[in-house]
Amino acid sequence: MPRTAPGSEPPYRRIAAEIRRRIDLGELRPGDPVPSARRITREHGVAIATATKVLALLRAEGLVLTRPGAGTVVAPGRTETHGTRRAAERAEPELSRERVVRSAIALADAGGLPAVSMRQIAADLDVATMSLYRHVRGRDELILTMADIALADAPLPAVQPAGWRARLELLAWAQWATYRRHRWLPHVISIARPQMMPHGMAHTEWALRATSGLGLDRQLRWHVAITLMAYVRGIATNLEMRAQAEQDTGLTDDQWVDRQEATLRQMIAAGGFSTMAALTAEGDVDLDLETVFEFGLRRLLDGCATLIERRPEDGVSPGR
Repeated sequence: MPRTAPGSEPPYRRIAAEIRRRIDLGELRPGDPVPSARRITREHGVAIATATKVLALLRAEGLVLTRPGAGTVVAPGRTETHGTRRAAERAEPELSRERVVRSAIALADAGGLPAVSMRQIAADLDVATMSLYRHVRGRDELILTMADIALADAPLPAVQPAGWRARLELLAWAQWATYRRHRWLPHVISIARPQMMPHGMAHTEWALRATSGLGLDRQLRWHVAITLMAYVRGIATNLEMRAQAEQDTGLTDDQWVDRQEATLRQMIAAGGFSTMAALTAEGDVDLDLETVFEFGLRRLLDGCATLIERRPEDGVSPGR
């Protein structure tokens, strides 16, 4: 892998600057697609991880956004000129805790948690590594703060909707959307050990308030809240693996399944999996992480509804 010469600009920053210049000059206008990670890889001769960091940096700056079905496009409302952009670059903001954490989040969004190191953050911010420790004590504190900031970027409404089910459903979808934006995040969140994250605790508070006034005891209310959040996190742990597989192969899940279909059918037939063979013969099934998540969430809330509709005198407990 080529190394960056001492004092030179990292390749991903150089490539991002070129795309930024095209946006500033109006060559790429709001809504226009920007080069994909694979196109950047081909045109600039860099690794896919470097190309992904280019797009992550531009997203962090608010220059681009990802639209389902359209890929990465120029964000709306880009009115800065090339001159004002260059002036902003000259007026580099002072190093702060937020800048350190935001840089770390951009690295994690691009390359997962293994990409986050104090040395790499320092290189991205063009500061000495030791200067970062004035703002965070170490990597463990940094990652916990990253998780809390990621949750803060997707705040829950100040007023809860009517009905316990609507409240819990809103919370689950909000968390799912956050995990999709930050695929590393579910690997940080702990269900077994409460973490000192104010914005994470706000999600727990929301879940507990959702079941207030229903006549449930504290055991049931805590179990409903934690089970719901554990379900969302559990499904979301697959998001990073899916993205990595797509990046490595250049194939979507559907494309990969299509290429493996013949081999899969042979394995089913050879292994004597008669039930799988019968269902497969009936036709294709719309089955992906999103449909699994939605199906499971509905069934989980159905189960909660059955539980909530039972009277306290029925002797309901979390283990029954």
